[in-house]
Amino acid sequence: MKTVLGSVAGLAMMAGGAFAADEVNLQLKWVTQAQFAGYYVALEKGLYEAEDLDVTILPGGPDVAPVQVLLGGGADVMVDWMPSALAAREQGAPVVNIAQPYKASGMMLTCLKESGVESPEDFPDHTLGVWFFGNEYPFLSWMSKLGIATDGSEGGVTVLKQGFNVDPLLQKQAACISTMTYNEYWQVIDAGISEDDLVTFKYEDEGVATLEDGLYVLEENLEDPEFKDKMVRFVKASMAGWKWAEENPDEAAMIVLDYDETGAQTEEHQKRMMGEVAKLTAGSNGALDVADYERTVATLMGGGSDPVITMEPEGAYTLEITDAALQ
Repeated sequence: MKTVLGSVAGLAMMAGGAFAADEVNLQLKWVTQAQFAGYYVALEKGLYEAEDLDVTILPGGPDVAPVQVLLGGGADVMVDWMPSALAAREQGAPVVNIAQPYKASGMMLTCLKESGVESPEDFPDHTLGVWFFGNEYPFLSWMSKLGIATDGSEGGVTVLKQGFNVDPLLQKQAACISTMTYNEYWQVIDAGISEDDLVTFKYEDEGVATLEDGLYVLEENLEDPEFKDKMVRFVKASMAGWKWAEENPDEAAMIVLDYDETGAQTEEHQKRMMGEVAKLTAGSNGALDVADYERTVATLMGGGSDPVITMEPEGAYTLEITDAALQ
């Protein structure tokens, strides 16, 4: 088993002699899994080392708030979903998107067919499981777009604060639950429920998809030329890791397993996850597509009386890092 924390990229040799590689701490949004394969591949394959970087990957979890870690100086860069990042920015956290490895959204609602939910028009008067801690924003925007109240009133939906598991669906506490195409959906299948007994609604298909798993730094750090140079090299190596993972999904999954210090992940699950994740990163060279950004902002501002963000963000992204990294 490999140790991620405290990994040493080694010394880079230059004409002027040896010097220590630049340290970068990356805070993940969630636990070690194929959702973040590109970064583990870049670490394992020496892609960071080739860019004179000593990268430490910090796993996330239910008790880890990436924005708080970033604000507290515990990380140089974080992986976060754009809805939570933009909400945090509006609330005073100066986070800036510097790269967007994920092109498409993996978010969806998975429903039991027996609940009678066949289309979004059937959501009212049902209980829907929703993740919080910043993950609720796309859902709330979608319900607002549909004109469905989320307070449990008649004609609205009852929101069940869902843990990071699929128990509410298995125990029939909710008609639908939040799932990712690459993770929880397959947990439902593995629990013995047939795909024929499920109905899924992908946010991407419903026109309410928002960007996920972007790379964010603190705005003030971008004023430092040395930090910017470090991020250019980090993004360049990370995207090389992502493209390698897309082309070698099974081996990428095995690399992720090697770095899972909890022993909680399985080979079958990680290989399946990597296959689905590759569909979401495909088509991205790391540069944020401004049209995707504007769609995300429009979705988040389209919340009627309770939008996720109340004003058009300013300075919430920069293309400067990826422009340099992609040269």
